Amino acid sequence: MTLTTVGKYLVNSLHDMGIKHVFGVPGDYVLDLMDRFVDSPMKLINTSCELGAGYAADGYARVNGLSALVVTYGVGGLSAFNAVAGAYAERVPMVVISGAPHSKMRNSQTMMHHLVGHYTMQLEAYRQITEYAVMLSDGASVPDKIDEALDACLRSKRPVYIEVPVDVVDQLCRQPLPNRQKSALVSNPDALNEAVREAAEMLNAAKKPAVFIGMEIRRFGLGECLMQLLEKSGYPVATTIGGKSGIPENHPHYIGVYQGGFSLGTAHDIIEEADALLCLGAWMTDMTTGGFTAHIDPNHMISANSEIVKIKHHFYNQVILKDFIEHLTNALKSSPEPDHFHTPTPYKYNSNFIPTPQKMMTVKRFFERLNQFLDNTMLLVCDTGDVIFGGAEMYREQKESHFSQDYYLSIGYSLPAGLGVSLAAPDKRTVVLIGDGALQMTVQELGSHIRFNTNALIFVLNNNGYLIERLIHDGPYNEIQTWQYARLPDVFGGGYGVKVRTEDELELALQEAKKRSGQTVVIEIVVDKMDSTDTLALVGERVRKISNNHP
Repeated sequence: MTLTTVGKYLVNSLHDMGIKHVFGVPGDYVLDLMDRFVDSPMKLINTSCELGAGYAADGYARVNGLSALVVTYGVGGLSAFNAVAGAYAERVPMVVISGAPHSKMRNSQTMMHHLVGHYTMQLEAYRQITEYAVMLSDGASVPDKIDEALDACLRSKRPVYIEVPVDVVDQLCRQPLPNRQKSALVSNPDALNEAVREAAEMLNAAKKPAVFIGMEIRRFGLGECLMQLLEKSGYPVATTIGGKSGIPENHPHYIGVYQGGFSLGTAHDIIEEADALLCLGAWMTDMTTGGFTAHIDPNHMISANSEIVKIKHHFYNQVILKDFIEHLTNALKSSPEPDHFHTPTPYKYNSNFIPTPQKMMTVKRFFERLNQFLDNTMLLVCDTGDVIFGGAEMYREQKESHFSQDYYLSIGYSLPAGLGVSLAAPDKRTVVLIGDGALQMTVQELGSHIRFNTNALIFVLNNNGYLIERLIHDGPYNEIQTWQYARLPDVFGGGYGVKVRTEDELELALQEAKKRSGQTVVIEIVVDKMDSTDTLALVGERVRKISNNHP
């Protein structure tokens, strides 16, 4: 039998699954394993910190379908923990690999550096935020464990964790088996048929049916299934923020982003007035429902998620979302052609933006101009804060062109996530929207953008502090040190930066950014400290009421 080593088995398996870049930070327990990545066809992207590497792997996976993160034990694995938790919460498939102390040290319980309490602590911690977690112990069992981990990652669309002690990296193991079988989730046929029958009866009898999609449609690659359902039924469709760009926004069925009482345009009325609402892959979180301001009758809802369907008060377990959509499409009545147009294209401006010279920039005018600047060569990555709401109103004609954390909401996410997006889609230009407070969380990864020569265009919305917190409950803790954000590219050794205070300055900055399409560009947008989108103002008011027990 031809043998290989554990390190090569793991590295080759990841490469065979389509990973071209691996993110991580070196440390003594993982250096030998990192050498195996360096020797592979994949490129090792060592970022400034493990948290940034985790966010970058998250962004990469959202585009590529799978990513890998490599860190050292303890200080590395725990530093990346928050990023992996966000990936777990938002169903992002990521393989987390951690080096670990020598097995002899673990067996003798020797007090080695980077330990916290006991040798299984990190493994046990990661079991809480991964679909599958394993420590590799011997070459004979390694191939099956690695295969099981990777299978679980792809099946669940969630992170998995693989811990590799330093002495295991070069242990011998068998080669991968030919045509390795991957397990697939299978629907219970009786539950599927009953769920489809009840849903079809409800939808076919409805006078005002509608569809509401969330991020699971994107994660499980169900865009084509969704389009077939829409083309047959003619139903109008809205998205969550996380589901945005799951459907091209020039599609005649698309009505916009629905956020409960925070919704703008026609999406609010169409969704809430639907007498049969088909929710596909959507999670009814506080963000999705606009701080629970949604008014949707549960008796009108059909909610289908990855493995369960709920219709009114009936639950159907072990019903796979893809199977449900495909079977339901066959059971729906076809709609006449005139019913296939619902509203003018949301978010698309029909008139050109005309800058007013010397007029101070406002948040509203910035997003108006950005909306006309974005095109199909660009991917948009939005941070938490005002930019996530402004980004939700950007016109995205191309599918899979908008990225944000609309559930976990970790500020500072977008800059390193933009690094991963840029490397996964080098033929596109990544546009990052981030606030000044969020940027200060992960600013060191601007250096990673510059080092790896991304062409990211980074807009820093500078309102001199944490605006969303000011709107909820103001205090001195919402103030931050003012940085010269436009000068950061010089600090990090490359790229281009410019500060914008007025509408005509923004116009010049955008023209210069287009000329510099091959390098990292930072545009600092200076606005008043209390200036915000209309949506963020509503969010602040709503959260304040909830905090004060006034629903």
